[in-house]
Amino acid sequence: MTTIWELDFYSRPVLDEKQKKLWEVLLCESPTDIKSQPEELFRYAEFCSNTEVNSVWLRTALERAIAQAPNPPDRIRFFRRQMNNMITKACEEAGIPVYASRRTSTLYQWIQQRMQDYYPTLPNYQPGDNPSVGLPPPKPQPLPDALIGERWAFVTLEAAAFQDLPEWDIGFSELFSLNMFNLSPETPVPGLIIYSSRALPIAAWMSGLELAYLRFNESPPQLVLETGATDAWILANLPNAALQAEAKSFETAKQTSNRVHFLAVQSSPESESFAGFWLLHELNLA
Repeated sequence: MTTIWELDFYSRPVLDEKQKKLWEVLLCESPTDIKSQPEELFRYAEFCSNTEVNSVWLRTALERAIAQAPNPPDRIRFFRRQMNNMITKACEEAGIPVYASRRTSTLYQWIQQRMQDYYPTLPNYQPGDNPSVGLPPPKPQPLPDALIGERWAFVTLEAAAFQDLPEWDIGFSELFSLNMFNLSPETPVPGLIIYSSRALPIAAWMSGLELAYLRFNESPPQLVLETGATDAWILANLPNAALQAEAKSFETAKQTSNRVHFLAVQSSPESESFAGFWLLHELNLA
């Protein structure tokens, strides 16, 4: 099984003895099993003086974390685009593939928890907002013609249905633990299924992306797939009021499910297998 880590390296609301902000590296293992308990997976935190902030320090901290971990990472993801160059250089020098990605829900939740419960307990805590990492939404790009589905449909599954997900017949996929989101078994989780006679090539292409989340773009009305750190793709244009109403209902359902949703690819509605299936979560990076 592939081991994925999520990484953040940034200043925190805590001052050192010289009244300069401390920096901190956070590393956590992604819970890729649907039933895993995220808090039981590997985590590592280490503060860094602001005078030592560079890729060399980060690489050595990463190596210290790997020495303590039960399994070294096969790849690392990070969401903070301001730190792209430093994080990329450190990971590459440590010999670990690294990707800018918004599939970092475990890390993001850990940061929010530390902001609320941990940093305020430290000496020289300096209250303040978490620095924004949000940027204007990217302009969605058209999908390559060969990857456009023949039809698609919004669907909903209860959260309890995903407990059997490991037993489903799926080609390409990436999952995460629903235990992170405190969803009751009956919570409706919205999703989108793309149907195509070329389902497997479409799923293979999608598996090569850092799938982030689906969203409804109101102007112009489109269904958009966000990927990587800044990329976006037009899955479908929504030219009439009926389709737009469906997309708005999808967005409403996402709020009910704590922004958890899914994307699937099938050859036809009659198929009992999936060429691709991904659980998704929209991070609030504003």
